Amino acid sequence: MGEIVMAVKATHVPSMLISEQPGPAHGCRQAAIDAEREIGRRARERGVDTFIVFDTHWLINAGFHINNNAVHEGHYTSHEFPHFIQDLPYHFPGNPELGRLIAEEATALGVKTRAHEVKSLDLEYGTILPMRYMNADQQFKVVSVSALCTVHNLMDSVTLGRAVRQAIEQHYDGTVAILASGSLSHRFAQNGVSDQFLHKVWDPFLETVDHHVVDLWQKGDWTTFCGMLPEYAVKCHGEGMMH
Repeated sequence: MGEIVMAVKATHVPSMLISEQPGPAHGCRQAAIDAEREIGRRARERGVDTFIVFDTHWLINAGFHINNNAVHEGHYTSHEFPHFIQDLPYHFPGNPELGRLIAEEATALGVKTRAHEVKSLDLEYGTILPMRYMNADQQFKVVSVSALCTVHNLMDSVTLGRAVRQAIEQHYDGTVAILASGSLSHRFAQNGVSDQFLHKVWDPFLETVDHHVVDLWQKGDWTTFCGMLPEYAVKCHGEGMMH
């Protein structure tokens, strides 16, 4: 049946938009922009038809949710950073078939998941920004999954992840890329000094652990990483608690 051909952890940092604009920060995130464009190129090369994006800016307080609209379109202004992201147009095709399959599979495994086809349910910038660079030509369909899970057990998210894989491999006829959109450690600088941390991590401890995590991934040491994940998520302020 279907196949997952890419699994990506990528940033959605708003300064990528600032990097595009003239001014003192112009070009500051060019490396990230180029990397995300390269991810899009690799996805095209591998025949991907859909990106499933786990969005750590979609906050939920009960259950799990999927933005399953057939078309995602609108003008986005961030409530969090309206001075960075305002009136940003976006337009991406959706994949309601795949979203429904995931919701059905996860619910059958005991994790209640709803796939919503509601026109006024907008995307969050954890989906919009990576897709801006990876999917500029709108070639890929987009399924956005809530990942700012405020009162959820990590093991339920593990089950949801298993359901995503099973839905694709057992029931879907297509080729999929999975995108975990968000930071590793995610401790914000205090108000008034944030400009001092534009190019550095809040604390050397967080930076050190993040580098260790990337090293584990590069080695494929998933056993060690999964074992440390619950403590890592808490002690390093993992974005979306690493769901």
